[in-house]
Amino acid sequence: MSQEAPTPSARRNELLEAAYRYVLTHGLADLSLRPLAGAIGSSPRVLLFLFDSKDGLLRALLARARADQLALLERAGRPDRPAGLASAVERVWTWLAAKEHRPLLRLWAEAYARSLNQADGVWAGFARATVDDWLGVLAGFQTPSERAGEDGLARRTLALAVLRGALLDLLATEDEERLTAAVVQQSRVALYGRDRPERCD
Repeated sequence: MSQEAPTPSARRNELLEAAYRYVLTHGLADLSLRPLAGAIGSSPRVLLFLFDSKDGLLRALLARARADQLALLERAGRPDRPAGLASAVERVWTWLAAKEHRPLLRLWAEAYARSLNQADGVWAGFARATVDDWLGVLAGFQTPSERAGEDGLARRTLALAVLRGALLDLLATEDEERLTAAVVQQSRVALYGRDRPERCD
């Protein structure tokens, strides 16, 4: 007896994963349904049926990329979550700088830039949502007392600025050694410099 055909939701998930692998390589700019469908063994008609529209497919891909990015950040804190934000920044950076993560981060940078220029439509809100995502993950690396209040938020914001600035530089230059040294120095001095033990001369 032959197996039953996949349900529409299962087929949708299968094609979403295939489309996601495609855009990790080819990007989202000027995405055309016909080449995409041919590459993933489908057709434009099927994609439009399953995702309602091209915009629907793009939204699903952005949500998939956002979920992947969050999972990457959260894995950076396991199995033993770092004690303190400075240590967390260094550990998260190690994961972000790994070459196998570059396709995802290029996709993030592309979507982030498009979101800044398009207040409405499929890209709307992506940039702001990822800022909130990252700040939420960074808050998990702080102790409850450190996390509370404006100072805790300011430190998370500084950590985010360091990570994202270095990430954009890395995508542009591939100079991982220079940027790793900068991230380590900035995280230790800027985030917790005043908390270092004072020297007793």
